[in-house]
Amino acid sequence: MVRVRPFKAIRPNKEYVDKVAALPYDTMDTEEARKMAKNNPYSYLRIDRAEIDLDKKIDIHDKKVYEKARQNLNKFIEEKILVEDDEPALYIYREIMNDRIQIGIVGAVSVDESIDGTIKKHEHTKPDKVEDRTKHIEYCQAHTGTILLTYENDKDIDNFIEEKIKVEPEYDFSTDDMIRHTVWLLDKEESKEVESLFKNVKSLYIADGHHRSAAAENYAMKKREENPNYNPEDEFNFYIAMIAPKKNLYVMDYNRLVKDTNNYTKEYLLNKIEENFQINSMKKAFRPCNKYEYAMYLDKEWHRLKFMGTDNGILDSVKRLDVSVLHDYLIEPILEIDNPHKNDRIDFVGGIRGLDEIENKIDNGKFKLAFILHPTELDELIEVADEGKIMPAKSTWFEPKVRCGLFVHRV
Repeated sequence: MVRVRPFKAIRPNKEYVDKVAALPYDTMDTEEARKMAKNNPYSYLRIDRAEIDLDKKIDIHDKKVYEKARQNLNKFIEEKILVEDDEPALYIYREIMNDRIQIGIVGAVSVDESIDGTIKKHEHTKPDKVEDRTKHIEYCQAHTGTILLTYENDKDIDNFIEEKIKVEPEYDFSTDDMIRHTVWLLDKEESKEVESLFKNVKSLYIADGHHRSAAAENYAMKKREENPNYNPEDEFNFYIAMIAPKKNLYVMDYNRLVKDTNNYTKEYLLNKIEENFQINSMKKAFRPCNKYEYAMYLDKEWHRLKFMGTDNGILDSVKRLDVSVLHDYLIEPILEIDNPHKNDRIDFVGGIRGLDEIENKIDNGKFKLAFILHPTELDELIEVADEGKIMPAKSTWFEPKVRCGLFVHRV
């Protein structure tokens, strides 16, 4: 049984909603955030990445950054750019990207369910990134990012949503990346009905937002230590999420860029790769269409790599992922990169960035070679999470991204 609770959202005044909505803080670096927010005083990045309003030399973990985030959040509220709802509610949030629809419920979910495994995880978190978002919560006294959760499809929830989106929405706007965002506010009785429907859902799965979820847990634990007699219904025991059915989610490739070839010549590298992969030269960039196929870009040439083994002999759900096969049979044994999450010789690029950007990063000499992967399937993610296992770093890239700034949860 899953609990989804109404909350009093702090959300944009309709006049500003298209200007406020922003991509999640961790999809860009500071300079990209500065460019995105340039000439837009209402951008939510001024709260989520407050360093953009400070000196360029400042450390992003400096106390002043968190103070600026709090100041900007309070300013947005004071100037009624953001307005708090009078009553707790749930919301329906729909995103349309290239005719692909992602739609679900936005509500508050339980920290305790995140801790006890009702909300399942599939990814390790980095302590410094968790601490960063924990401080952000502490200074802002709010959960400022919406986490994406998913679940096995449920016809009753589908039918409810289909019926409720027939009325006029609260918001309906498009962002610069041509994604349409629509939000419906549910009344008290409708919210109760959603709460009841989710009691039939056995588990939720974190799709996008492991660090924000971990930060919410971290903050709740700190509050509980300060007050052992805390009320379990206090707001800090819940965090906000968009909860969309599995069938709605779209996973893109999450690709690898390597800075050097370990001083190997191109010929030697190709010979070593051929021990486990069939190699075919390609005339142009491409995305692999099949499992255990990879695109490799090296010396301005594209190659198709096809793993010559099968998953028949790989019983472990993690080891048979495409990303694991690439790592176990190429990246670690040949390029000697044992821990991609911590090794500065490798970087990661979400599929939304496009193949042209990857080619440019290789051609300008910043990186030596790139690998384009077949996307991890949602069923694979759920299998790993159900087994209580962890996927390799940067295994999934979900699109469209849930926009931040549409919902803020005061703790």
